[in-house]
Amino acid sequence: MTKLVLASTSPARLRLLRDAGIDPIVIAPGVDEEYVADLALQAGQISNTADLVLLLAKAKAEAVVNHPDAQGALIIGCDSALDLDGESLGKPHEPEVAIERWKAMRGRSGRLYSGHWLIDNRVSSPMPPAKGHASNTTVHFAELSDSEILAYVGTGEPLKVAGAFTIDGLGGAFIKAIEGDAHTVVGLSLTSLRDLCLSLDVEYPSLWRG
Repeated sequence: MTKLVLASTSPARLRLLRDAGIDPIVIAPGVDEEYVADLALQAGQISNTADLVLLLAKAKAEAVVNHPDAQGALIIGCDSALDLDGESLGKPHEPEVAIERWKAMRGRSGRLYSGHWLIDNRVSSPMPPAKGHASNTTVHFAELSDSEILAYVGTGEPLKVAGAFTIDGLGGAFIKAIEGDAHTVVGLSLTSLRDLCLSLDVEYPSLWRG
């Protein structure tokens, strides 16, 4: 069995992997996402949402490379953001931000991007092999009433997730349809993970428990 480290504290990503037969070791990357994104923006390294999520996924994976529990393992870093009218929307954090965001999203569609960065930390090297990919899925939002928005934001769920919504929680009722990989919306595309494993000569089934 190939050991996998999840460089993320997202409960949704962990649950997704476990449901897919994978029991990863969770290591909090401790990356200041806004700081890293601002530096990259100033350096001209980001031109769109796909660039942003891939950059942050890479930063998270690389942040845990030297952790003792990450030795001899594959490391997957992930990040997600919603692209709405060309603007990258991450976690809103504040209720007021989430409310305004939902008023802008309701009845419309956006594109959810999830970046993935896989490092083969089984290779002893100053720069172990790594591959990245940003997947995306179109999300069609329901026409929420003001009271529904206030009730949803009041639960606290949308404050801690990219785009201020979930598909696998309370917010699932407010998603009319998606076009693409549903796992991308959760924050980790299993198809992308498999493709990245293959690109590093790792058989995906080797990640399964047992």
